[in-house]
Amino acid sequence: MKEKGIEIYFEKENIWTLDSKGELLITIMSSLAQEESRSISENVTWGQRKRFADGKVTVPFGHFLGYDRGEDGNLVLNPNEAVIIQRIFSMFLQGMTPYGIAKQLTADGILSPAKKDKWNAGTIKRILTNEKYKGDALLQKSYTVDFLTKKKKANEGEIPQYYVENNHEAIIEPAVFDLVQNELEKRNPANNRHSGVHIFSGKIKCGECGSWYGSKVWHSNSKYRRMVWQCNHKFNQDEKCKTPHLDEDLIRELFIQATNKLLDDKDEIITNFEAIKVSLFDTSTLEKEQDELQKEIEVVAGMIQQAISSNAHFALDQEEYQNRYNGLVERFGLAKARHTRITEEITDKQIRLSTMSSFLFTLCRQDNLLTEFDENLWSSLVDYVTVYDKEDIRFTFKNGTVIQT
Repeated sequence: MKEKGIEIYFEKENIWTLDSKGELLITIMSSLAQEESRSISENVTWGQRKRFADGKVTVPFGHFLGYDRGEDGNLVLNPNEAVIIQRIFSMFLQGMTPYGIAKQLTADGILSPAKKDKWNAGTIKRILTNEKYKGDALLQKSYTVDFLTKKKKANEGEIPQYYVENNHEAIIEPAVFDLVQNELEKRNPANNRHSGVHIFSGKIKCGECGSWYGSKVWHSNSKYRRMVWQCNHKFNQDEKCKTPHLDEDLIRELFIQATNKLLDDKDEIITNFEAIKVSLFDTSTLEKEQDELQKEIEVVAGMIQQAISSNAHFALDQEEYQNRYNGLVERFGLAKARHTRITEEITDKQIRLSTMSSFLFTLCRQDNLLTEFDENLWSSLVDYVTVYDKEDIRFTFKNGTVIQT
């Protein structure tokens, strides 16, 4: 306004903007207002971080699907929305991609967390990776960088984060949640397996070179057009793979045959699983060692801090101090590494148990032999198919059973 020669008069402060004294006053008052804004921002930030440190969970309930705000401000399960969350996790474990899930929910007329008609893959992936759905809460995932611009940034270690376990009622069982995280990792593009283009993608393996089968369209511009599946590396090497191509009708037919053989042995499979369940998936011994290692880590960390403090306040023999310090650091490192390995082993057993339980649940519900192809059973039961030749095609089911067709 000043550049255009337009003067503004502030009645309350009796300031004219084109007056030199007025400009000085505006500058001073702006600085005071900014300082007040900064002070308020710091107080609010301190309050929020104190709440996080105390384990008090805060979420934007307006855009949070599955939970409502309780009387104490914590998360209270919303039964109607919880069904949507459970469906999303179920569809993902059946082999659907975040994009496919988003497309299906949009087609079904289900509103997104932001109450929009259209879902997107990013929203689905955030739901699949949100630990709050298993009853826990990771606090301070992001923070405000500048109180003036209100710009936010993902917390990459700049400020403390707090993890609260069993904070509220879970919608998804922790083992199922961990199974989904494992599946997300398996579907990472770097692993070059999973594709949501088709239900057969990433499910059929070449028995000769180990590569995955991909879809190819034959006679695309004629009435003989059809889709077949063949090894992706069939013509990429000097020595061509001799494994045959498969058409979709044959895959469906072989799946029905293999699944019916599996159903014939259903009772035996369930009995065997119950017999080995405790010995194979029990984690109590590992959890006990995990607790002991955690105590060891905390004790050694305290000893390291004490040694550093003593060296800072007293004149110690530096060679002796360094030897003690190095020994404690090595002891801490060994305990930490062992703790990480034990934790990974526990998680792996829990994931395998969840996979087996889900597999057997699906198997138990199937009372009759199959007469037609079922996409849900294909996704729930089959891990992968290995093709050696036309007479040797083997189905590997998620419980480890291999059936040749």
